[in-house]
Order: sequence, then C-alpha cells, then structure tokens
Amino acid sequence: MIETRLGDFEEAILLVAGILDDEAYALKITEEFKRQTGREVSIGAVHSTLDRLEKKGFVKSALGEATAVRGGKRKRIFTITALGKRVLKDAMDFRMSLWKQYPLLAGKLNFS
Repeated sequence: MIETRLGDFEEAILLVAGILDDEAYALKITEEFKRQTGREVSIGAVHSTLDRLEKKGFVKSALGEATAVRGGKRKRIFTITALGKRVLKDAMDFRMSLWKQYPLLAGKLNFS
C-alpha cells in the first residue's frame, strides 16, 4: 500500500525541493528552508525526511556529477514525482478549503 499522508515538515521539504528544481540536494534544501522560514534545521533531519519521502514515492533521487568543489563526491538530487505533485496539490486544496471557512477571511471577526 502506498503511503499518501504528508506531515507538515515533509510538506515544507517537498515544496522547497520543488522550488529548487534541479538544485534540490540535501544541503541546498537545508539552506533554502532556513532562508524561507528563518528556522534552523539539521541536515540530518532533511536527509531522513527526504529518505521518507522517497520511500513514500513522493520524490525520486539520482546522483549528479562529481565535482572538484565537493572533493569528487556526487550530489544526490531529488525530483518530485507525479504522486508527490498530486499529494502537494491535495494538501494545498485542503488548506485552502479551511482558510476559506476561517471567519477572519469571511469578514466575520473584527480584531480592532
């Protein structure tokens, strides 16, 4: 059975991977997450989340080319799969349906 649930942190990491596109490797995702949220996150947490997302079928990974800058090490680049895109869309639709019902947006609350 394919796991289709997406936790909040998984959703954020998946979105950041999508933003980075062909530069979506763990260190870059970690840096972009901090830039977007202002929150520190360990590269280990990002690695384990990416591994979990890959097991769920939401991303796939491939090794990039070795570079001298990395001492000959290859980057593991992550790409969002069709299933991953569908799960992100479902998460966005769910959140939007809740936001549309929020009284502040409907003009029912006044915080003045």
